[in-house]
Amino acid sequence: MEWAATGVAAYNTTTQSKGNRDTPVAGQVVTFCWHRSALFGIFLPSLFLACFEGFEFMEKGTSHRKSAYAMAGVDIDSKMSGIQSIKEMVQATATKGVIGGIGNFGGLFTSPGKESILVASTDGVGTKLKVAAMAKKHTTIGQDLVNHCVNDILVQGAQPLFFMDYVGASRFDAAIFHDVVSGLCKACRENECALLGGETAEMPGLYPAGEYDLVGTIVGCVEKKDLITGKGIHPGDVIIGLASGGMQTNGYSLARKVIFDQCGLTVQDHLPGTRHSVADTLLAVHRSFLKPVLAAQKVVTIQGMAHITGGGFVDNIPRVLPEDCQAVIHRNAWRPPILFTFLQQEGRVDRDEMYRVFNMGIGYVLIVRAKEAPAAMKALTATRAEPVIIGEIAKGPRGTIYRDA
Repeated sequence: MEWAATGVAAYNTTTQSKGNRDTPVAGQVVTFCWHRSALFGIFLPSLFLACFEGFEFMEKGTSHRKSAYAMAGVDIDSKMSGIQSIKEMVQATATKGVIGGIGNFGGLFTSPGKESILVASTDGVGTKLKVAAMAKKHTTIGQDLVNHCVNDILVQGAQPLFFMDYVGASRFDAAIFHDVVSGLCKACRENECALLGGETAEMPGLYPAGEYDLVGTIVGCVEKKDLITGKGIHPGDVIIGLASGGMQTNGYSLARKVIFDQCGLTVQDHLPGTRHSVADTLLAVHRSFLKPVLAAQKVVTIQGMAHITGGGFVDNIPRVLPEDCQAVIHRNAWRPPILFTFLQQEGRVDRDEMYRVFNMGIGYVLIVRAKEAPAAMKALTATRAEPVIIGEIAKGPRGTIYRDA
């Protein structure tokens, strides 16, 4: 069941459809199970009060035969009520480019203009979802997804326009759905990005019971003259790293194996060497680097950037380098957070592999001219991005090398 924002949103007794995530027509009786998780609405002792027009009241205890589809594992009514519950949250993310509210089959957004380039990216949050399920905490996972995608298009200088999500599960859980979408909306508001639409799929037999998948697509834009490609990078440029604040959305399969399987810890336990629980440490929100980068752009010319995701420094920085430039990373320039030290020691993971699987505390890098580095550092520090100079560009075959002396 999908939903989207469009220019048509007639919420009255004649409405046939209220978005890709379609809703029943006026006067149609909708049956809800007497479970809190089945309805995000207002319930009275004897009545369910639906949160939108077009639903009739049903008395508590009224007998109703469960639909064949629901018995097969897909409860359309539950999804409809859950989708209605997110309407206000989604509408709060609307930006000036959004045309209309929640409406028909496609989301509408104003074209940014002929001098702009659209930049799009799709990603997921991987097995961080398993940790969220173990901890029964789903309010931040949506933030992870949006911020990850924002950072990906930011590398080319793009600012976000709108975001679309996909949530798939074996059984629709309204409470979890609400929490996930609340995180999506929070991050969209913080990044001035509209949550324009999405797909909610209930597929029994495809996903494991009690688990779900979360994927998102973002579309942003950048003026042609401001597009960042990395072609201007040359030897002598400085590499500035921004603190990640955690694992972001990569390396969770290895982290889960070390922490839960090898060490026998639970999500409630404190991570050794820290004051934080395993759950809080692993579910630390993937930061958005949009505001720090915008602040830096006001005072310097950024030659290139890289989002340090899966593949670490070795695989991500070269994606923006000219063929004759090499990134030299000084691993003694910063101290990796305790989490990564713990994973390396307890998992007996080779140091180079650690820096390829994990971000090791650096979530994003900017490449600037050496003479502009002080100004960039000052601007980034003012945004509390915790910048540190971690290396430089040298002449050599495209790639990343480490210098640990």
